[in-house]
Amino acid sequence: MRLGLNLGYQTAWTTPADHLALTREAERLGFAVVWAAEAYGSDAPSTLAWLAGQTTTIDVGSAVMQIPARTPAATAMTAATIDALSGGRFRLGLGVSGPQVSEGWHGVRFAAPLARTREYVEIVRMALARQTVRYEGRHYRLPLPDGPGKALKLGFHPPRERIPVYLAAIGPANLRLAGEIADGWLGIFFAPEYAAEQLAELRAGRAVAGAQLAGFDVVPSVPVVVGPDVAACADLVRWYAALYLGGMGSREQNFYLQLATRMGYGAAAARVQELYLARKHREAAEAVPAEFIDRTSLLGDTARIAERIAAYAEAGVTTLSVYPLAPDAESGVAALRTVAEALDRSGVGE
Repeated sequence: MRLGLNLGYQTAWTTPADHLALTREAERLGFAVVWAAEAYGSDAPSTLAWLAGQTTTIDVGSAVMQIPARTPAATAMTAATIDALSGGRFRLGLGVSGPQVSEGWHGVRFAAPLARTREYVEIVRMALARQTVRYEGRHYRLPLPDGPGKALKLGFHPPRERIPVYLAAIGPANLRLAGEIADGWLGIFFAPEYAAEQLAELRAGRAVAGAQLAGFDVVPSVPVVVGPDVAACADLVRWYAALYLGGMGSREQNFYLQLATRMGYGAAAARVQELYLARKHREAAEAVPAEFIDRTSLLGDTARIAERIAAYAEAGVTTLSVYPLAPDAESGVAALRTVAEALDRSGVGE
């Protein structure tokens, strides 16, 4: 198993300088990849291109670039460009986001997300392979019929004709799709104790493609908080978990809440959502079960984190992408060093 760094988004309490300091330390420690995210604030590719220009060995990946935000051709152009700028170090993570962002921010209907994802990835791969793009799908048609459009191919030669594609997936059907059409999976709230069902769906998708799970990159994003008091560490994760369980989505459609329900935390997750939507954010954070936080995070000292790292590897994780929840870059760098030491202690690193 290898390590990755998840930077998340640019926020009011994180700066580009913080992200650069974390990325440079991750590269020094031998991390395989750094991921940047986007929602409706900072975008992922700008951050990654900037980081690529200031690093030499660590891969840069989008976790994720939103499918409704760009045409397949625009995504292929961006991926090829960052891959060229980085000397072949780009990983393309894609996701459909959710109906609130897709329809409210991008003005794109959220209907049929799996079918749209399948077509989207097919077109992106055609473009990256410098094929002349002609496509007749249900959701995408290139060129547009009965118009002046011309079938085109990518206008320059990137370092690679096949850039690794990752899908962010939560539900069973989306997990099967990721296994079938992608090179890796970007997961969230991944607990080794509940991983068998998720990996079974990925394996089923791989079987459809005539492949096995071996060689497929399983990449959960896992919060990490280092300290002697596990309960105190967990408290720093509560706000993050409450945001996703309660605030990422509507009362009727929240994929993270649905995941927590499948993991056996349905009643507690529903309570978190109820409080969060009532703007009782502190109470919502306090309502997140400690067990849920512990099982989906890395908490405690080096020895305890090493034990959990071993559990993640045993569960089938191939790249453990850690998300330091730290008050400043210095503390985040220290957390990365602890995780690297814990990986060495665990004996499961490459």
